[in-house]
Amino acid sequence: MVTGETNAKRQINKECIINSLPGDLIERIFFRLPVSTLLRCVGVCKHWHDFIRDPQFVTSHLQRAHHYALLFFPQGLVSGQLYPSDAILIDKTWSPSTYAVPVIGPDDFLFGSCNGLLGLYTKTSTIKIANFTTGECMHLEKPAKNTRGDHFSFYSFGFHPVTKEYKITHFLGDCVEGRPRNKDKFSVIQVYTFGGEKWKDIPTPEALSLNSVRNSGIVNVDGTMYWLNEDKIASWQHTLMSFDLRVESFATIQLPVEREDHDYFGPRKFWIRDIYGKLCIVTAQTARYDAGILLGELQIWTLDNPVEQRWSQKYNIKNPPNYIPGPQFVHRDRILAQSFSSVGSYELIGENIEISFSKMAELFDFRPHKLYSMQSYICVKSLVCLDVYKKAGIVRRPKQQVGWQLKKWGAWENELREIEKMRSKIHKLEHKFLGLADQMVEIYQFLEDKPHEIAEHVRMELNQVLQDKPENTNQPRFLRRLNWVEQKRDAEELISRSKKMSARFEAIKQNKPENTNQPRFLRRLNWVEQKRDAEELISRSKKMSARFEAIKQAHLNICSLLRSYLLDQGISIPDVSSTDDKNEEENLAC
Repeated sequence: MVTGETNAKRQINKECIINSLPGDLIERIFFRLPVSTLLRCVGVCKHWHDFIRDPQFVTSHLQRAHHYALLFFPQGLVSGQLYPSDAILIDKTWSPSTYAVPVIGPDDFLFGSCNGLLGLYTKTSTIKIANFTTGECMHLEKPAKNTRGDHFSFYSFGFHPVTKEYKITHFLGDCVEGRPRNKDKFSVIQVYTFGGEKWKDIPTPEALSLNSVRNSGIVNVDGTMYWLNEDKIASWQHTLMSFDLRVESFATIQLPVEREDHDYFGPRKFWIRDIYGKLCIVTAQTARYDAGILLGELQIWTLDNPVEQRWSQKYNIKNPPNYIPGPQFVHRDRILAQSFSSVGSYELIGENIEISFSKMAELFDFRPHKLYSMQSYICVKSLVCLDVYKKAGIVRRPKQQVGWQLKKWGAWENELREIEKMRSKIHKLEHKFLGLADQMVEIYQFLEDKPHEIAEHVRMELNQVLQDKPENTNQPRFLRRLNWVEQKRDAEELISRSKKMSARFEAIKQNKPENTNQPRFLRRLNWVEQKRDAEELISRSKKMSARFEAIKQAHLNICSLLRSYLLDQGISIPDVSSTDDKNEEENLAC
């Protein structure tokens, strides 16, 4: 009872010490911690929970968060095999992530990222908002009028810094009785504000081009959504449309003065992108024979002042990549690009740049995903919580049979399961083989009085392998914990380990010590080798005797120390050293 009270008092004292720290000191410490660590700190005590979950702290931590490039690859059918949607995070050191983003389902399509939240379009009746760091998700009912002709590229996700409101917008194609009337035009934008009860229909000033939205993209900058609209009489035959998320009003902005590179190039392509929090127009001419090939210079214009409609040319890039991922393709002064089978980056220094494919810093091999399918977002890991919005009537529970539960993904899961079985087998074999190598080294050293070089090498190699892979083979790992890039590397490594195991077996098999139980032919050696063999046996015998003597002396020393210790403790023992020594000597001789 006394012990229990003492422990309770000590615990109270510890809590008092923690809680008595100045608030600004705790805040400074917590600001430096990543979200994954803060999520563990939430469960330490109520004081820390309230501190970390405080909306003001969440906002302040968000402003200091490191930026990542999130590269999303949608699901697709390649060579008759279906591959799920997946994503890779690129950190500030340009290292690709290892683990999958668990909130992204195999059939999800990404349509926006904001303050650590992802907007994911699903083929069901809901869209999903998820914090990809905390794993928290919220499913919202899609607009009621959205029946046919819908596409993930018609959705956008933004945040207004003044009102602190998150909003989802949807470009509703013109339709009659639920059927698309003109799939190339839209006259209504549907808006949902987090926490609200329903979608709101806001008519556009005129019918606008839905094709431009699909081809050029949508960006949200400082609480305003931007997209391009076709306008035959305007500069570059396009105008910039804006939608203020705060007052929910439209505006038109003229593009910079048109400038062509060469008359013999083909039509011009346009993209709307976000670079370092600034709205940018990216444009280049295409080849006449192939609109997928960019020629001439890639011009990047920045909107310096939306009110004055003032533009400035930020970059002029020669030999640009053919695909401009969006909505954010510049990360830490480098351009993200997808070409051939690799995702890489090019250095972005100065206003006039010439790109060379040989200078691309390769990040990873994106196969088996399709070429020119990548989306790129600059995002952060945040503590933004969705609980406060989940009470709205528009929030729905996800259906049971969605995502990985669907039958079409059964083959994919079975393949991952087989890889895990293979890993477990190889890991167990490596452990067993390590034990055999240890025994072989000891036996060979004892019999031949020299190291078994092959076994020594195998033992060192296996020790290194198993030290780097301490996983418990009896504890199954989560099948989908790795993204597809790491899954490929993982499978290749398992095949390599399997081949090395076979090679090790063969190497030891060819260099095994002779079998001492098998009698050798008496007259196999000539007289010179017989003399050497006899001399070697005598030498080995003497060394064995010396080892026995050393072991015997060590035993006597240990017994002497033990006897002295017991006598010091006042414990009397019989003097049996001579008998024990004799028995030990006989045992050693045997």
